[in-house]
Amino acid sequence: MTAFPFRVGPLSFVGLVIFHLLSLPLVTSQTPSLPATSDPESAPSLPEECRRKMHPVTSYTALTPWLSSFSLPGVNDYSPLALDLTRNQLIVGARNHLFRLSLSNVSLLQRTLLLNPLNVQRNPEKGDALEADLTRICQNPATEWGVDESTRRSCQSKGKTEDECQNYVRVLLLNGSRLFTCGTNAFMPICTTRPITDVSSVLESISGVARCPYDPRHNSTAMITESGEVYAATVTDFSSRDPIIYRSLGNMPPLRTAQYNSKWLNEPHFVSAYEVGRFTYLFLRENAVEQDCGKTVFSRVARVCQNDIGGRFLLEDTWTTFMKARLNCSRSGDVPFYYHELQSTFYLPEQDLIYGVFTTNVNSIAASAVCAFNLSAVTQAFNGPFRYQENPRTSWLSTPNPIPNFQCGTVNDSGPGGNLTERSLQDAQRLFLMSEVVQPISTDPLVMQDNIRFSRLAVDIVQGRDTLYHVMYIGTEYGTIIKALSTTNSSLHGCYLEEMNILPENMQEPILNLQILHSDRSLFVGLPSRERNLTQDGGFGQWSPWQACNHDDGGEGTSTCQCRTRACDNPRPQCGGMKCVGANIEVANCSRLCNEKNLCPVPVSWVSWSAWSKCSVACGGGVQSRVRTCENGNTCPGCPLEYKACNLDACAEVRRTTPWTPWYPVNVTQMGARQEQRVRYTCRALLADPHDLQLGKRKIETRLCPTSDGAAACETDGAAWSSWETWSTCSKECSKGFRTRKRSCATPDGKSTPFACSGAPVEYQDCNIQPCPVKGAWSCWSSWSQCSTSCGGGHYQRSRTCSNPSPAHSGDICIGLHTEEALCNTHECEGGWGAWSEWAECNEEGLQLRTRTCETSSASCQGNSTDQRQCRPNESAVLSKGQKRSTNCGGFSLFHLVLTGACCFLGAVLLSVLVYVYCQRLRKPPQESAVIHPSTPNHLHYKENSCAPKNDLYTPMEFKTLNKNNLLPPDESCNFFPSALPQTNVYATTYYPSPLGKYDYPSMDSPCSYMHS
Repeated sequence: MTAFPFRVGPLSFVGLVIFHLLSLPLVTSQTPSLPATSDPESAPSLPEECRRKMHPVTSYTALTPWLSSFSLPGVNDYSPLALDLTRNQLIVGARNHLFRLSLSNVSLLQRTLLLNPLNVQRNPEKGDALEADLTRICQNPATEWGVDESTRRSCQSKGKTEDECQNYVRVLLLNGSRLFTCGTNAFMPICTTRPITDVSSVLESISGVARCPYDPRHNSTAMITESGEVYAATVTDFSSRDPIIYRSLGNMPPLRTAQYNSKWLNEPHFVSAYEVGRFTYLFLRENAVEQDCGKTVFSRVARVCQNDIGGRFLLEDTWTTFMKARLNCSRSGDVPFYYHELQSTFYLPEQDLIYGVFTTNVNSIAASAVCAFNLSAVTQAFNGPFRYQENPRTSWLSTPNPIPNFQCGTVNDSGPGGNLTERSLQDAQRLFLMSEVVQPISTDPLVMQDNIRFSRLAVDIVQGRDTLYHVMYIGTEYGTIIKALSTTNSSLHGCYLEEMNILPENMQEPILNLQILHSDRSLFVGLPSRERNLTQDGGFGQWSPWQACNHDDGGEGTSTCQCRTRACDNPRPQCGGMKCVGANIEVANCSRLCNEKNLCPVPVSWVSWSAWSKCSVACGGGVQSRVRTCENGNTCPGCPLEYKACNLDACAEVRRTTPWTPWYPVNVTQMGARQEQRVRYTCRALLADPHDLQLGKRKIETRLCPTSDGAAACETDGAAWSSWETWSTCSKECSKGFRTRKRSCATPDGKSTPFACSGAPVEYQDCNIQPCPVKGAWSCWSSWSQCSTSCGGGHYQRSRTCSNPSPAHSGDICIGLHTEEALCNTHECEGGWGAWSEWAECNEEGLQLRTRTCETSSASCQGNSTDQRQCRPNESAVLSKGQKRSTNCGGFSLFHLVLTGACCFLGAVLLSVLVYVYCQRLRKPPQESAVIHPSTPNHLHYKENSCAPKNDLYTPMEFKTLNKNNLLPPDESCNFFPSALPQTNVYATTYYPSPLGKYDYPSMDSPCSYMHS
């Protein structure tokens, strides 16, 4: 990489330019000023070019003394720039390269090569220059962080070009003493962390998915907070169908925007990101989802809270504070003219101002404008109402903001996610688009110009006589920089201070990046192209296909040949460049006409052999091969493949010996001396690869250590360990590795005696015991839910969780859908009504109910929404949720159930008693007298003239079992006399007969008496 100023030659052009604003000369207009005149009639007589107002233009030649530049042959796309004011350096990212430059003159401090060195091509005509370049490159620290061959082939197999399958640096973020950078890596993004003082060293390498785009042409942005969280706005897939605003690294959990939800992000192009207080603001342009008529692009500002931790069950691993509002930059009038597409922004934190460059659509007439917005206006829009669409068939309507004057601090008032209720999460899922539009500080744009497209913007603050002025530096797609004054005075809008051409004449390229250093008022410009030289040498293009042609043999005849040509058009020589050297036509396979002008047969032959392949082994005998092809056919005699032996020399003998083990005592003494031994292993063989050698033979050494005063002593006494060396690097980055440190054993005179000291020469220690990050993976899909509606178009869904495994220890979250939805029951509703619901359970009134809903509107459906029927006999009421428990169940109450059980129990007891008594009677017949039961329940009264003895008097309710076998004969009983009363009033009398002569009865008129009620 070389750095050379513009003053070296006007034909050189570089990719990075710096010029100092403070020392720029006064410029003059390239158009002569018009003479002052007071006659209004004289103005129309002037030509059109004389009446056109033009601003001063500074040419490239005039700017050269104040210009410093840097470029490198073969390097382009100097897009990302990062200013490191602490170390007075500029970090520049390019295709396959990283550079550290000086802020004062953009001289090279360090260069890191990201490209594989095998791709460097040598130009024989410029070999010495390339040698010098390579020698200079090798003197700078360099490391390879490029696209390996397999990744490049994979990229090209997907239809990408060689130019696209490179590593384009797209993220450059400074965080203290670290540099976080990401590159496209041939559509396989990768990110690295490097020390800011040595960008060639890689401290950590991680995946760049969701942090860096796949396609280098995709517009993305990223920022890093002081605590280390990276906020990236990009795409997460090869086809750029999944846009994302993603937070990763740091101490906060990873979060992203809703996936495949066009209402959140609809084909966005991200512009910039800023950290303001507790918020992160992102500026972008996207297709407007609220626009019903046609496709329209709107510019927006989005906002998320930095202490957002995501939802629980709903919006899990997703932003709960994501909001976005539209930015308005338009030219006033009866029909406003809108500049819809935001291209670049510049943030002035001292003034709380955001400057933005807006253009028209690329397919429309070119027009550009610059508008400025106050952060208070952005906050006011975010505190206002939302715009919400109930379903795709309805319009977007304004809905009140449930949390006006929202502040990020409310998220953690009651702990992490303490206020994340189901209601608030539902609001966060559906309410994110603000209804109010963010208006600029002035009615009309600060700068407007037609027929040109602005690309980048930087703003400088200049102290005037009585106030501060904002001076805007606007980069265009033609490689010029317009200097304009930012003022709210409408009469000064569009007034350019000057226009600077930073490219040589007849060269136009868009400005990719524009950075301003306010301390010394230097402007850094990033440009896309590599170094160019207008002098162009010619080069041959591809050969044309072989075609038949005739060749004149100088009068002797004509031969039929095969010819092909090539042209010197890749590229054509220009500006004094060398013409192509070599033949532009080739002739082959010529044959004479013979046999009366018939073509002679074309000879079939082999082409030359290819070079021999590399030998299969380095020694000990191997094979190598070469191939050839058959020309003008495939029937050539011989073989197309040939082998031969190679490297037949025997391999050198390889010997492997381990170090001696430390001396260890042996339980053997000899003449009062103690014996010690040590061993080592040796092996030798004839092998081509020394790593294939296995250790085998064991060798033992023995020594005697004489004793002195009862203590062991050897000739190596006095040897001692040296101090421990520093610890080595850990063997693992996480999940418990180990590190080692060493020491050596030596005698006082410095002689090394590795095994004379007791103890280990190496010490091990655990390190990096923290667990490794666990990348989340999806679980299996759940079953599909029921359809939300029975007709008119509903949906059913299924879900899955990021729990197989769950992300842990700052691991990446799952990339993909949490929930899938599908349409169902898309047929139209009959009469507007949906299907009847299932019959409900019986209520206390013995009725069953069912309902249906009107799928269109309640006024257009004819009929009842409810229906009822009588419960079936075998159905009973079932308690619904929240209903009090009833003791009745279909007419059979709990009391009936208890009474039935009690009756059954008593009946069983009585039946058991009767059976028991009856069995006892059968075994032992009773000797008791018969008992005649009354025919009515009326009580029987005792009479003194009864024939029964006094001690045998019983109440009429004392019944005994009647046994006819025990009845006494008539002669032993009392006499019965017919009653004179009517038969209806006669009652049977109970009497107790006894044997004659048992008792001494007094005289009676009658031995019996009648009892009347």
